[in-house]
Amino acid sequence: MSVTAETVRQLRERTGAGMMECKRALVETGGDLDAAAELMRRQGLAKADKKAARVAAEGVIVVEKSADGRSAAMVEVNCETDFVAREQDFRGFAADVARAALAARTNSLEALLASKLPSGETVDERRRALIAKIGENISVRRVVFVAAQAALGAYIHGTRIGALVALEAGEDSLARDLSMHVAASNPKYLSTAEVPAAEVAKEREILTEQAKGDPKNQGKPDHILAQIVEGKVRKSLAEITFLGQPFVRDDKVTIEKLLAGAKAKIAAYERFEVGAGIEKKQDDFVAEVMAQVKGAAGGQR
Repeated sequence: MSVTAETVRQLRERTGAGMMECKRALVETGGDLDAAAELMRRQGLAKADKKAARVAAEGVIVVEKSADGRSAAMVEVNCETDFVAREQDFRGFAADVARAALAARTNSLEALLASKLPSGETVDERRRALIAKIGENISVRRVVFVAAQAALGAYIHGTRIGALVALEAGEDSLARDLSMHVAASNPKYLSTAEVPAAEVAKEREILTEQAKGDPKNQGKPDHILAQIVEGKVRKSLAEITFLGQPFVRDDKVTIEKLLAGAKAKIAAYERFEVGAGIEKKQDDFVAEVMAQVKGAAGGQR
């Protein structure tokens, strides 16, 4: 088989790769379109493996809700730069991943990566092919599936923060408001009962030291200091618990009181933020420039 401009065009449409890469693959496979596509896929896998160690802390959060609005999947898909995070192919892939997660109704990343896309590829195969095309490490980092008995709220702030709130009892509008609250306030726990005892003890220890060192508390009896500390502990725990936080739309009302007034109950909530917990590489630009200067000086000798 000969390599024609038409077969190069078809291979480009099929793989999304550059013209020269397509031409080389066709030459290597004697113009066989299917063999060239398979070769490029294999080469794409190799490129993906080489890039896997590179930090991917940018990206998008995508939420996909079911037609009845009672279930949703949320995914975090990462890349290396915010430029790629805005790129159409990357965002299209992230949207496909969210749809696959909803269809699979899965909380397992492994199961999601093995899920099939409408194209017939698995999520992971498509991810690797996209790495070959774009040239950056791309990862599907997290997935969560949530189903609600009564109402499900979903909120995306831009493309970087997403939140889901499922209610056992309550209205859709309340679930939506609560998802916005979760996105804004980032509660670590649902209630004080869920805060680990070790974390509470550590907070109490820190606040006790602060109270003893405060000049305003000098000479106060131990039981009074203890009361002051416990008050501060309660306030500190309220700040990190969903039920204890003041509602973002009315800070005079706590979430717990809001729910009581609406006769509603939270079944589950989730919050994703792009890159949260990923240690980003900090480039030392001064050292980099100096190394280039020294290299250039050395080359002129």
